[in-house]
Amino acid sequence: MMEIPSNSVLVTGARGFIGRAVRKLLQRSGYSVLALDQPETAAPGTDHFSLGREIGIDITHREQLRSLFHARPIAAIVHLAAILPTMAQREPARATQVNVGGSLNLLEMARQFGVRRFIFGSSLSVYGTCPAEQVVTEMDRAAPEDLYGAAKLYVEQLGEAYRQAYGLEFISLRIGRVVGPGARSATSAWRSEIFERLGTATPAEIEIPYAEAERILLIHVEDVAEMFLKLVQVQRAAHGIYNAACESLVVGDLRRELERLNRRLSVKLGGRAVVGNPRQVDWSRIAGEFGVRVVPMFERLASAWGLRHD
Repeated sequence: MMEIPSNSVLVTGARGFIGRAVRKLLQRSGYSVLALDQPETAAPGTDHFSLGREIGIDITHREQLRSLFHARPIAAIVHLAAILPTMAQREPARATQVNVGGSLNLLEMARQFGVRRFIFGSSLSVYGTCPAEQVVTEMDRAAPEDLYGAAKLYVEQLGEAYRQAYGLEFISLRIGRVVGPGARSATSAWRSEIFERLGTATPAEIEIPYAEAERILLIHVEDVAEMFLKLVQVQRAAHGIYNAACESLVVGDLRRELERLNRRLSVKLGGRAVVGNPRQVDWSRIAGEFGVRVVPMFERLASAWGLRHD
């Protein structure tokens, strides 16, 4: 077997919102990154694949993956590729092929080709709907309510089986709602608009579908990337599952802060309850072990446009 450089990292889903941020941060930190995503052309005006090495492979094609691993030595995998929740409900067969079958293919390649560590981008949706007052820890029972969350939990269980059977270092990071400029979400545009429209010089409106009194768990994409970097860098992780650092915000407070920062901005709220996810999460495990800290969301919003957060 070929010698594997310790700084070689494969990032799947590298064209995605989180994938782009993780890839760039790893490269800035001195890692040799192989970016993998679907074999398709990037949208005009984007720079998804302007850095480092990239390859287009569908992760459901095991033999194509095998050829890649034969040709490119890989020390660690950051697995972010997935069919997202809304599309997973619309196309359950394809979602299962990618989210479960594709993940299994990557685990098999990691086993066969001596990959040291497999870091999985999981989701807080594995916990399902939780009472507003419950602060969820990694020890709480997982009870996903949709295909996406169920697939994330199953891959975590697959990863644990590979750890026990083959000694693969499998680490899962359970992530909340990721926000930041450039999210380009068709179903929750507000996740990027709260940053992109904050500096508007003309009247603009943002729609957030949740009720004013609801709590939502938010994390900035740069903070997510920092956590993945720490999981790549650590000599050995003490646990196999970590809740990502998230901030629990009351929706009404978020609306008031956005409108305070820019009076031309109007935030329209819906009446939806938070279902399929916790409202509060304990992330002391990742904070205590890796020194993870996050920039408060209101501070990020203010600094994004050179505004002041009181």
